[in-house]
Amino acid sequence: MSTATPAASAQTSTPVGVSTRRDPVFEELGFPPDPENLYTQTVGTMLHAADVIDLHHRVKVILAQPKNELMVHFPVRLDDGKYHLFKGYRVQHNNALGPYKGGLRFHPDVNLDDVKSLALLMTMKCSLVRIPFGGAKGGVKTDPRTLSTGELERVTRRFCTAIMHTIGPDRDIPAPDVGTNAAMMAWFADTYAMTHKATDSLGVVTGKPIAFGGSLGREKATGQGVINTLVELLPSLNISIEGMRISLQGFGNVGSWAGRIVQDLGARIIAVQDHTGCLRNDGGIDCHALAEHVLVSGGIAHFGADSPTGAGARADHGAQAVSEEDFYRTPCDVFIPAALEQMVRAEQADWLGCKVVVEAANAPITPDGDRVLARRGIEVVPAILANAGGVVVSYFEWLQNKASQYWDAEKVDHELNRVMVMAARRTLVCKQKYEVDMRTAAYTSALDHIAQVYNARGIFP
Repeated sequence: MSTATPAASAQTSTPVGVSTRRDPVFEELGFPPDPENLYTQTVGTMLHAADVIDLHHRVKVILAQPKNELMVHFPVRLDDGKYHLFKGYRVQHNNALGPYKGGLRFHPDVNLDDVKSLALLMTMKCSLVRIPFGGAKGGVKTDPRTLSTGELERVTRRFCTAIMHTIGPDRDIPAPDVGTNAAMMAWFADTYAMTHKATDSLGVVTGKPIAFGGSLGREKATGQGVINTLVELLPSLNISIEGMRISLQGFGNVGSWAGRIVQDLGARIIAVQDHTGCLRNDGGIDCHALAEHVLVSGGIAHFGADSPTGAGARADHGAQAVSEEDFYRTPCDVFIPAALEQMVRAEQADWLGCKVVVEAANAPITPDGDRVLARRGIEVVPAILANAGGVVVSYFEWLQNKASQYWDAEKVDHELNRVMVMAARRTLVCKQKYEVDMRTAAYTSALDHIAQVYNARGIFP
């Protein structure tokens, strides 16, 4: 990968995505001076790109804060007969482009500022891929792995009831995220439908089971979009997909599908990390077999010839458990973080042995980590581009629900690839036009579109 370009020099002189100065917008809106706060970091990334295109001040201020923030507390009876009070959130960031759209996360670390950050990222993501949705996000502060199926259903239905007055097929459409799945979206949609008799109430959420209004291709959509984007960008990165070496962080829905899809295209996944450990095999790890193993065991640990599922017998037997540092230091062409936010800090960024980072997770790199990667000449394909496949196919599901239609898998895949390819090309155009890194380029394309919409709509009254 060549680094002797104007963009590379811009990366060296300007920290990727975050300005070294504190933007006056922070002072105007009373943001606390906390550089470690994820929301402050995300807004900083947006404001840096806004300055590049000289975005109107009023639009910068509007985008720096969510339009609505809802926090709810609701009791749920557990299987032992006791009641537990759960905390939930729904943040609606911006709806200038259309109804709010964004996932629901069930995780013990869910908090308001992180949800606000993810809602802002969703606004940028929808704008970049040019779908008529605004950004939102929500979640419940709980560990779903500690709840029985019955408890999980009651929490989901009760949470739906708590936020029901703020959502709807034409207002705010949730979807699955970390810790949630299609079954939970079915419970959510059913709860809403039982109290809203509108004919289109099924479209209140996306990511539903196929039998209950879901879309073919939705389960793999985010991982598919990651690879569609990567394949489109490879010529500009001077990397060939045949034999391309990939290190994959996170092996949940997104990481698992991305690994399987790119493996089938001829790449080699040589290192994988999840919450249970790290694996490395320079000859390649069979992601199909690993996915079967994880489905049974819950993690990648113990994958190999002695795997209790037998999956390891179909994989190369050389996959070895390695340390976290060894995982990051694995020499590869592409590193794909597909786990949670803020996983790659300055230390990990310094360890990375890759040419390119493709963000399959939202905000997986800290600003300090970004600066280290920029200094080292490692390109970053940002999350608002790389992992937009999920919201794109959610949009397709919403369209199908609205029209009472079902698309076949070929149509979904074709349309997803078209949308992702065009978004990648827009990003490359802005990268060359403004001589900036790819993260800033993606944000400039998204912000330019939002600015055009505000210019057309004006601000009421």
